[in-house]
Amino acid sequence: MSEPAGARRAAPAGMGMALALVMAGALALYLVLAGDRAVRLIASGEVIGIVTGVALLVFFVVGAWALGRELVFGAQLHRAVRELDAQGGMPQPLPAMPSGRADREAAEGAFPTAKADVEAHPEAWQSWLRLSMAYDAARDRKRARMAARKALELRRRARGSTEAQEAS
Repeated sequence: MSEPAGARRAAPAGMGMALALVMAGALALYLVLAGDRAVRLIASGEVIGIVTGVALLVFFVVGAWALGRELVFGAQLHRAVRELDAQGGMPQPLPAMPSGRADREAAEGAFPTAKADVEAHPEAWQSWLRLSMAYDAARDRKRARMAARKALELRRRARGSTEAQEAS
């Protein structure tokens, strides 16, 4: 199949992953510094220092949990996209604007196809992943993440049932 005029493939996954790791590293450094400051404030023995230190410690724990969750999500999603690409199931590239983002009209025009695919195959993780990509191209990040999470859940289930069948 030929690609539409002006279509561009997404930036290499390595570049996006490198940027995500740099950002994760910066956040991890911030969390470590905040954790250190929290311990010092708690050790000060002053009431306001202890209260502030405990609050910082709570932020540290929540931040570390959120960072870990996002890194796991990103790694799982990256593996799923690579598997979909290896299966030949990636959607056709959309015409792009000079910035490299998908043309909004083209993205919104491609959405009904992805939605119909999910309606026809509601238990196929590949369909949900393509729907996630359609949402992302249309700049609907919230629904893109929701569809990606559904794709990963279905992919995990499919892997679990395959392993169970192989074991019996």
